[in-house]
Amino acid sequence: MSADIDPTEAIPQVTAEMIAKAAVQPAAAPTAEPAPGPRPGDAAESRRAASPAPLSATRPDNSLARPASTTSDGRRTQAGREASGEPTARKAQPLAEQPAAPDAALGDRKGSSAFASSEPYGERHASAGHIAAGHLSSLVQIPTVSSWDPQHADHESFARHRAALAAFYPRVHALQSEPAGDHGLLYRWPGRGRQDVLHPFPVVLMAHQDVAPVRAADWPTNPFSGEIRDGLVHGRGTLDDKGGLVALLDAVETLLGDGFVPERDIWLFFGADQETAGESAQIAVRRLYELGVRPWLVIDEGGGVVTDAFPGLSRQAAMVGVAEKGFVGVNLHTSDVGGHAAVPGKQSATVRLARAVTRVTRRRFAARINAPTAEMLARVAPGVNGGKGLGLKLATRLASGPLRKVAAWLLAGGGPEAAALARTTVAVTELQGSAGANVAASSARARLDVRVALGETVDRTVARLRRIIGDKKVVLEVVQSSEPSEVSPTDSQQFTLLSEAIGASYPDAVVVPYVLLTASDSRTFTPISDHVYRFSPFVLSRAQRQSIHGVGEHLSVDSLGRGVHFYREVLRKIPG
Repeated sequence: MSADIDPTEAIPQVTAEMIAKAAVQPAAAPTAEPAPGPRPGDAAESRRAASPAPLSATRPDNSLARPASTTSDGRRTQAGREASGEPTARKAQPLAEQPAAPDAALGDRKGSSAFASSEPYGERHASAGHIAAGHLSSLVQIPTVSSWDPQHADHESFARHRAALAAFYPRVHALQSEPAGDHGLLYRWPGRGRQDVLHPFPVVLMAHQDVAPVRAADWPTNPFSGEIRDGLVHGRGTLDDKGGLVALLDAVETLLGDGFVPERDIWLFFGADQETAGESAQIAVRRLYELGVRPWLVIDEGGGVVTDAFPGLSRQAAMVGVAEKGFVGVNLHTSDVGGHAAVPGKQSATVRLARAVTRVTRRRFAARINAPTAEMLARVAPGVNGGKGLGLKLATRLASGPLRKVAAWLLAGGGPEAAALARTTVAVTELQGSAGANVAASSARARLDVRVALGETVDRTVARLRRIIGDKKVVLEVVQSSEPSEVSPTDSQQFTLLSEAIGASYPDAVVVPYVLLTASDSRTFTPISDHVYRFSPFVLSRAQRQSIHGVGEHLSVDSLGRGVHFYREVLRKIPG
């Protein structure tokens, strides 16, 4: 598994040959008549498909679904909340409530799993990682970098990336599909039953094609090399999120080749602007809503399998995001007369801005323990040993009692990741001032990246920032916002299925719910699904987690193989 692997030379050549086709043959728009695709096991017929089959089927019959107002356990449904993630100036119309997805009819055999039996990961599965590594290496070499300005987007790179996916995954490419925005992709894999009638409660599996921007000077090597060395695939996007994209697609492609048919419809969504506005995800959600489907389960990128997140825990912890923090992008603006730097004013624009930034960074938001974090601590505490774990055990005991504030204080003192779980965070990411070294700035700007904790709101967070700054001459401009997501349950069939699939690939791991600290496309799906989970099926060290949006991003070939196995297990376990 640790041997060096060189990407197959033919793979980039095939990609290049298909660029022209991808540029002139976008994914087909829906038509009035259904177009049956090839049989799942017929690889030759799949390869002969010149373009994806149009996405077309009749709406499902939801008449037997539960009432729209509640779920099976009496909770209010989340549908009807506004699809989040857009700039506040461009809010989408809210989606009306839909019926809750009913529980699946599972077997109740005593002492056995309600889902399909798991196939533990073994050496014979290792070849999947090697094949996936070649695919990932080639995809990393295509710089699909997100841009806030659509005019600056590298459309050619996204076309090449789409062509590469069609070359690597011909069976997936032959499924019914349609575009979601400029470069987003939405596929339907029909389950058992009539192909021309949608399953009302399908499963959505997600990943995104775009990657964060790169400062090439910060990287010791080419950030888009895709080099495979020492059992690792190197380059921007290996973790966020092309590794997940490849693991998912390799799993689906091989199952299609086996002739496997899922018990219910599977929708595959691959966004192309997750790192910016997430508009392709909003389009996909709107499309599913129009089709009348309500996903029974949604899985997107998120937490990984870690060994160094909890002091004193010797086992691996599979971190499954059951919710995610909100997000606010804030610009701080100040202005002054400016002029020559030799005669600076008493309160120049940069001085006023610096004071505001200092106040914001010194006055931290209060630490609190929310319900998912309390459950996270409760699941981890039994496996914690030694002196390093004493603080964690103490925090766990206090988390559900009257001393919750003490527990929050203990958790927040556990390092940057733990502190981010406990409170709203503010990071200063951009500073802009004078145009010259000897010019006093007439205006200055700072960008704040604010992650809003569960239990808080965007409005209250912005109001607190205004109070902390305490200067009416500092203008706060909210340029993008998203409220914290709803919390998906851990006592559900869906979470159990996810846990079993994780156990097949990582038998030593304890499955731990937590709050995702970053934003994902899956937050947009919460209006149409009560069961949205965020998990990346890869072992991630602390250094790897820090490399996301940073320097030195890489993913192991072994993790890729286990990721392919994870998605195959998920698909095999989905009940009818």
